[in-house]
Amino acid sequence: MTLTTSTEPTTHTMAAAPLFPVGTKVEVRRRFDQHWAKGFEVADHGADGYRLRRLSDGEVLPVPFDEQSLRKERKKSTWWY
Repeated sequence: MTLTTSTEPTTHTMAAAPLFPVGTKVEVRRRFDQHWAKGFEVADHGADGYRLRRLSDGEVLPVPFDEQSLRKERKKSTWWY
């Protein structure tokens, strides 16, 4: 008796973990001048992208953002921060 193993992919696949989990403070690339804007956190994520919450007033922005438009919030590069 011989056992064979299938090399075909299974239909059960695990969804990949999001790059930016809910609550992560992020910066958003501005479309006007391509600079980064601070003051946002991830409120939700789904197939359409990331929903962001503005930290200044807690409002969730109405438009989803893709991963390429986001990066983790960076700290200042001064020695005391």
